[in-house]
Amino acid sequence: MYIDSHCHIDKLDNIEKIVENSKNAGVEMIISNGLNPINNKLVLELSKKFKEVEVALGMYPIDSLELKKSEIDQEIEFIKKNSNKIIAIGEVGLDFKEGLETRKKQEKTFREFVKLAKDLDKPVIVHSRKAEKECIEILEELNSKKVIMHCFSGKLKLVRKIFSNGWFLTIPTCVKHSEHFQKIIEICPIENLLCETDSPYLHPDKKFPNEPANVIESYKMISKIKDINLDKVEKKIQQNFKRLFS
Repeated sequence: MYIDSHCHIDKLDNIEKIVENSKNAGVEMIISNGLNPINNKLVLELSKKFKEVEVALGMYPIDSLELKKSEIDQEIEFIKKNSNKIIAIGEVGLDFKEGLETRKKQEKTFREFVKLAKDLDKPVIVHSRKAEKECIEILEELNSKKVIMHCFSGKLKLVRKIFSNGWFLTIPTCVKHSEHFQKIIEICPIENLLCETDSPYLHPDKKFPNEPANVIESYKMISKIKDINLDKVEKKIQQNFKRLFS
């Protein structure tokens, strides 16, 4: 079976059709990530409606800046309360795209969610835009073991550090036209890879919206670059997923 390890299915129209398309394409599991208190509740409801949809609850770094500490604490309690209904903590992390002014608050929130993932024994799904090194340092500081670096755009020396730590990198569907992600496939052991769409973003053909059915494009590129039969890639990614989420 194919697995979309990271998407935002709640941002797509006609979700019933999207899920049906996924099943027809052989995608049997979709992990939809929460971003904020409103969004977390929405994706949790979708996971109840569609058996193919698993859910990660988290706090997107930019969204966290709009919340008071008490609101973030409330969301952490909400996630704890619903921990038996979720598969991971995510999407969480750091985002320094607009500068470093908010770094201190972002790092504090990120640490809280990394600790939450450890307390719940769940994988943590990490967003690290323009903050790749800082995310890795915090994860190492907190001795995180179950880590998925989502759509990692950092330097290749950091990619090597990630898989040396036993963590996972996702290959997004934009790998079809991205030399960076093609290079990650080349240097990273297949044992440390997962596949994602980040739907509705990162379409393999630079269109919008993307959808989970397209995750096969990531599998195909792994097959091509590593010269491994597609069926074997499918089985290997499934084994990786089970190993991480067991």
